[in-house]
Amino acid sequence: MRLESFVLPKPPSSLRQLVRLLAICRTLARYDLIRPLPLWEAAPWFLRLTRLFTNSRQRDRPLGQRLSAALQELGPAFIKFGQTLATRADLVGDDVAAALAGLQDRLPPFAAAQARAAIESGLGRPVEALFESFDERPLAAASIAQVHLAVTASGEPVAVKILRPGIEAQFARDLALFAWLARLFERWVPSLRRLRPQEVVRTLARSVTFEMDLRFEAAAASELADNFAGDASFRVPGIDWERTGKRVLTLARVDGLRIDDRAALIEAGQDLRTVLTNAASAFFNQVFRDGFFHADMHPGNLFVAPDGGIVAVDFGIMGRLDLGTRYFLADMLVGFLSGDYRRVAEVHFAAGYVPADQSIESFTQACRSIGEPLLGKPLADISLGRLLAQLFEVTETFQMETQPQLLLLQKSMLVAEGIGRNLDPTVNMWELARPLIEDWVRENRGPEARLKQLVGGSVRTIERLPHLAGRLIDLLERGEKSVVHLHADTVEALAEAIARRRLLPWALLWLAILILAIMALS
Repeated sequence: MRLESFVLPKPPSSLRQLVRLLAICRTLARYDLIRPLPLWEAAPWFLRLTRLFTNSRQRDRPLGQRLSAALQELGPAFIKFGQTLATRADLVGDDVAAALAGLQDRLPPFAAAQARAAIESGLGRPVEALFESFDERPLAAASIAQVHLAVTASGEPVAVKILRPGIEAQFARDLALFAWLARLFERWVPSLRRLRPQEVVRTLARSVTFEMDLRFEAAAASELADNFAGDASFRVPGIDWERTGKRVLTLARVDGLRIDDRAALIEAGQDLRTVLTNAASAFFNQVFRDGFFHADMHPGNLFVAPDGGIVAVDFGIMGRLDLGTRYFLADMLVGFLSGDYRRVAEVHFAAGYVPADQSIESFTQACRSIGEPLLGKPLADISLGRLLAQLFEVTETFQMETQPQLLLLQKSMLVAEGIGRNLDPTVNMWELARPLIEDWVRENRGPEARLKQLVGGSVRTIERLPHLAGRLIDLLERGEKSVVHLHADTVEALAEAIARRRLLPWALLWLAILILAIMALS
């Protein structure tokens, strides 16, 4: 069964989902994680009830350990959430973040026999025929897959990623719950409809579908590698396509240190500022230059090569932004950083993110409430991920619908900032990427760039004129009720002139006049 089928579960599944939700609450209560939530005033009876399930031995354990254990028990979707929290020590505290870091690649592994069976069934050949040696001890075990080291028959050292047995069913169960909750929220809490919870779940389901097929991940890695061809500051391991299938992915082995192992990096003689600059540049180029970015950049997926270059792994979750969205983001960020809040509001309305019936003046004022605390601050003191989060908060008043692709970007920005903060709390990665930011904005959103885009758009429109002229001729020939009549020779001459590009400077004007006349008089 495809994971997409769980996005909108049928009503009979509601009882099953309710039971699942209660089981989640019971798990949280057992690890004494309900009590810290701000529920006392809203539902004191619920808190008293959860105490019946609390394991007294858990109360003495640190919060981070309890949270990590509970998320592991709840399943892969909740582990993904914990991985994100592990990068936000500023939100959850250093101790909790350190405890959650184990969720990134230090989860309990599955048996080596299962790994070998998955390889043989997925690739159709015995492990011994595929690899000269295969280390049955996993190098890393994450929420969806685990990695084993191996050497191919030709002597190439590789890393073999294998999906966990039954992972599809586990994710499908979690997606079913999320979809059920999304339906309830949209039905019973109208104020949350603008957040488009069902669309967010659909986006998650599509992402999971790709993540459950390692051939898609291999293709994403190949595309990302092409985008950075010749750039030593960011690299992607090569794909061994012969040893890659739906549940098995084989890549060239990575030689490097984890990007969050600050002590090891310093001991190895790495310049942390260079590492941060490479990471910031790579992220910026992925988002703005290419519109295709690694959306799961937790520290377990990023390594620092001996030359200081960043090496990425795990390409199951990738984000895409079309050129229009990238222009929107650039204009919005420039507007905030320069204090041009009217411009920030205008790009939101132009993109259709804020409904046209809302007041642009009021939205400008709301943008000012976000931007004024930032005005005059150096870029090093500004969190772009936090800026996006604050913007999403205030837009509730203006019925702005959630943009799932921007939520994925915001999450990636926050994770990237968390990595940078861990390496050097005194440096902001966006400040290091300032030259790239300024060059890109100048080349793509400056006056000359806008003129070039306007001319390019006009040229594309002109190139379509012969087709538009043909459609207009058909319309005129069938417009029996219209009082506008052109002599056949005139119509033929006009079409011929447009086709030969003789009247290109006037073609748009003539077409507009003719179409408006037909609409007005028909």
